[in-house]
Amino acid sequence: MPALREPGARYAPPRVSALGLRTLVLCAISIGIMVFDHRQHELPVIRAGLSAAAWPLQVLVNSPFAGWDWLSSSFATRSRLLAENESLRATARENDLRLLRLEGTEQENLRLRELLNAAPRDAESTKLATILRLDLDPLRHRVLIDRGSRDGVVRGLAVLDGHGVFGQTSNVGLLASEVILLSDPTHAVPVQVERNGLRTVAVGTGDPRRLTLPYLPRNADVRVDDLLVSSGLGGVFPAGLPVARITEVRRDPSQSLATVNADPAAALDRDREVLVLWVKPRVPLPASEPPAAPTGPAAPADKPRAKDRKP
Repeated sequence: MPALREPGARYAPPRVSALGLRTLVLCAISIGIMVFDHRQHELPVIRAGLSAAAWPLQVLVNSPFAGWDWLSSSFATRSRLLAENESLRATARENDLRLLRLEGTEQENLRLRELLNAAPRDAESTKLATILRLDLDPLRHRVLIDRGSRDGVVRGLAVLDGHGVFGQTSNVGLLASEVILLSDPTHAVPVQVERNGLRTVAVGTGDPRRLTLPYLPRNADVRVDDLLVSSGLGGVFPAGLPVARITEVRRDPSQSLATVNADPAAALDRDREVLVLWVKPRVPLPASEPPAAPTGPAAPADKPRAKDRKP
């Protein structure tokens, strides 16, 4: 509500306020500057100078925000690097595990190829078997394989590994069978020296890395590094399978027999898979026929002479 003028007071026109006057002055200056810049193009130089003068103030005002952004970025980068390093470590461990599995698979493939190549040509059939259990008795070298009578296994079948004769089946169950190793003290295999065909018997010693040949005379033609192969006698192992290699020959003049030791060709204490072997039965030789009886009439017996008769 407008204030009432007092009676007798003189009328005074309203005054322009100081704020409105400043606004008018600034507007006039702005218009003048715009006209001057449009015609003379001198303001960019002034603007550049003012910007350079105001740069430290802008940096000072922006520094807290820039510092905060730098710290946040640093912590985020460090956390990201730690996460990436952990991920790379996990990936490296997985790759190492895969590499070990691939190496194990490659070694297993090599062993299986060796086993398949170890089968003789006259083998009727073969089956791979995995060793399930070892007998820890030092005087009883036996292993248990995962093949039994259900797979056609019978007692006395030859068992090979990728390098030579491993043993033979002894006790057969429905799902598993026991194999007696060459190194068992009660096991013997007929062998012959590949170089000269000399036949003898290799006997286990209880040491998986040593066989002995106890029945060779002192003058037997055997040498260190001679290869012993199965002779085929006995009907268990086919002829020509690697059995052992001679490592020691001692001839004592006071003894009639030589001391000969050999290293088994099969890895008796390291194998995991073996090959069970079925051999084709040999064709028996025809028996010799008895001489045919004479078909003509029998010759008469000689009569006794007179001087041979009794009076």
